[in-house]
Amino acid sequence: MHAPAQSCAHLDQVRDVSPHTPKGCEECLAAGMHWVHLRLCQECGHVGCCDQSQGKHATRPFHQPPHPIMKSFEPGEDWSWCYVDELFMEPAVVPGA
Repeated sequence: MHAPAQSCAHLDQVRDVSPHTPKGCEECLAAGMHWVHLRLCQECGHVGCCDQSQGKHATRPFHQPPHPIMKSFEPGEDWSWCYVDELFMEPAVVPGA
């Protein structure tokens, strides 16, 4: 079952995206850095590292341009997070849900 629409006002911004860099964090790969966990922007497809990683690149799409919802890009994890509403959604939000 997916998160109800009233739980987050930004679900309409979720797109069916392909990850820009399916093998890791876009910025970390370019800089030769390591990451802890990966996140996928559900609006633009940016792959970034979590806030426990050195680069903290997952929040970049949220800040500029503002893309509020991301999901875990880790195998076996199925959840989304809305930065604006500070809302955890499990299972992950799917486009059109």
